[in-house]
Amino acid sequence: MADLHNWRGLYPFESHWLDLDGHRYHYVDEGQGEVLLAVHGNPTWSFYWRNLILGLRDRYRVIAIDHIGCGLSDKPADYPYRMVQHAANLQRLIESLGLEQITLLAHDWGGAIGLTAALDLPDRFARFVLFNTGAWPPRKIPLPIALCRIPILGRLGVQGLNLFARPALSMATAHRERMTPAVRAGLLAPYDTWGNRRATYQFVQDIPRGPNHPTYAPLARLVQQAPSLGDRPMQLIWGMKDWCFDAACLGRLEAMFPDAEAQRLDDAGHYVVEDAWERIVPLVDDFLVRHPLSPGGS
Repeated sequence: MADLHNWRGLYPFESHWLDLDGHRYHYVDEGQGEVLLAVHGNPTWSFYWRNLILGLRDRYRVIAIDHIGCGLSDKPADYPYRMVQHAANLQRLIESLGLEQITLLAHDWGGAIGLTAALDLPDRFARFVLFNTGAWPPRKIPLPIALCRIPILGRLGVQGLNLFARPALSMATAHRERMTPAVRAGLLAPYDTWGNRRATYQFVQDIPRGPNHPTYAPLARLVQQAPSLGDRPMQLIWGMKDWCFDAACLGRLEAMFPDAEAQRLDDAGHYVVEDAWERIVPLVDDFLVRHPLSPGGS
C-alpha cells in the first residue's frame, strides 16, 4: 500500500544549494528556456510551487527558492530574519546563477521580497506574476495573525504548537479536499521542531505595526518605487476567498500597477496555487506567450 504521507513523491525535483556566508540556501532548478523565478511566502516553501513547476518545466526554466529558515534551506538560530535580508539573499542567487530576463512568480511575503529584488536589479526582470500578496506597510493586521504576535504566547503558539503553519492547511484553502495527507505532510515537513519554526515566527514578527519597525521603511519604499516596474507586463492571479490578502489588497495592487492583467478566481483562497493550479498553469502560459521577451533585453 502506498504511503499516504509520502510527500516526496509530489516533489520529484533535484535539490541545489547556494552557500550564503556558511548557510545553505536551497532551490530547485527545472527545465530550460526563459527563466521563471518562484518566491514563496510564510509558512510555505518551494513545495507550494510543485504543480506549477511540473506544468511549466517542459518549456521554461523554473527556479523555486526556499528562504533561509524555510523549506530545505538551513535554519540558523542566530540570523537576521527580515524581509530585506531575504531579498538580499534572492539577489545573490540571481547574480550567482547569472539570471536575466526573469519572470517573477511571487506569493504572500514573496511579493515584497521579489519586488524589492527587482527594484535593486531592475535590468534583470522582464515580467511579473503576483499571487495574493502585498507591497506596503499593512493598514491593519488580521486577528488570527495578530494573536500570533502576542509576546511569549505567540512564540509558544507558533514555534511550540505550530499554530501558524498547521491551521493554514484549512484556513488558507477553499478546496480543503485537496489537503490530502501527502500534501499536508509536504507543507509541514520542514517545520517539525521548535528550532525549525524560527523563520515562521520571525515572518509574523516582521509585519510592521508602525514607522519605528525596521521593515516599515523597506515596505514604504515599495509603495513609492514599485510602480516604476509597471512598464513591464504584469499578471495578478487572486484567490478571492483570501481573508488576509483580500479583494482590497488586489485593488491596491491594481492601483499601483494600472496596466496589470487581473485574474480573479472566485472559488480559491490564500493558497491559490493549491486551490487552482490546473487553471493557473494555462493562465500563466498564455500570459507569457502574449508578452514575449525582447531579444537582448527586457
